[in-house]
Amino acid sequence: MKVPYVDLAAQHAPLRQALLEAVGRVLDHGWFVLGPEVGELEARLAERIEVPAVFGVNSGTDALILALRALGVGPGDEVITVSHSFVATASAIRLVGATPVFVDIDEDTMLLDPTRLEAARTASTKAVLPVHLGGFACDLTAIATFCDAHGLHLLEDCAQAIGAKHRGRPVGSVGVGAWSLHPLKVLSACGDAGFVSLPGGRHEVLLRELRNLGLRTRDDVAHVSGNSRLDTLQAAMLLVKLGHLDEWIAARRAHAAAYRGALRGWVRLPPEEGDDFAVYSAFVVRHPRRDALVEGLLARGIDAKVHYPKAIHQQPPFADVAQPLPVTERVVREIVSLPVTPELTEAGREQVIAAVRAVCGEIGDAGA
Repeated sequence: MKVPYVDLAAQHAPLRQALLEAVGRVLDHGWFVLGPEVGELEARLAERIEVPAVFGVNSGTDALILALRALGVGPGDEVITVSHSFVATASAIRLVGATPVFVDIDEDTMLLDPTRLEAARTASTKAVLPVHLGGFACDLTAIATFCDAHGLHLLEDCAQAIGAKHRGRPVGSVGVGAWSLHPLKVLSACGDAGFVSLPGGRHEVLLRELRNLGLRTRDDVAHVSGNSRLDTLQAAMLLVKLGHLDEWIAARRAHAAAYRGALRGWVRLPPEEGDDFAVYSAFVVRHPRRDALVEGLLARGIDAKVHYPKAIHQQPPFADVAQPLPVTERVVREIVSLPVTPELTEAGREQVIAAVRAVCGEIGDAGA
């Protein structure tokens, strides 16, 4: 039996009728752009994240770009972030005219290391952009303290972390949050979608205008901006799926707990959560012979992935801002993502466990 990394058809099968009914309601009222479902989704997400306001947009990338613009980040500014992320994080910084400044990650958490922020700060630093990769929360306490001490904006890349918490506080509620609802995320649209969360009352009017071609009213343009509106059809389907988010997160956490118990000593496991709450958008293990592990898992029908085999600073478009990041460079050579979606069956999970143990038995364990 093959075990897929993700199975969206299996996720949507039990929701099919409810999704089609949601689409039908939009077809009936005909308000396809910023319709009532968009406002309802924004209100429910804001309540969940414990923020005053959320603004739906067309993608996680545009969420980052609009959030940076709303914070006043632009040409001549620097934004401290990590290179261990999807390229959209750094691309958004470049697309507003600013410069990404990469700092290394913590060896254990594989997330931004707050102790490296001071050395990266310059007179041009405008913001810090941590990434809650794999559904784990960054150390927002330390990062926010640093930002407050130096008058810097805090923008959280929450693309993979809806539902995650740092010391009981939802990610995206400390700084401005940029979120993706891409089909592979914990809460996923049937296409591209995203949103921006605001922890305070500022920037609401500006974000509302920036996502809608800079329009203040139908006939008055306040800014030069693009069309980043969230589609009403996507919002309607997301409202259906939002009702299942807690059970989906619980399933991911159950898979993660089983992996932890069965794979300890075979591979290097994700960090313990401590006072945080992780949602496991990916269950990332490490092995010094990663490529051999992936090859062996694929041969046994396990669709293992690598997120991401190259750090952003190793990609040609960012060569001009690249610098040695030894922890990041070591981590991206070792990481493997195991199937962990809610649609993964217990039988499939046991097959993953057996395959990891078998392959590690052949190539040697990770000394974890």
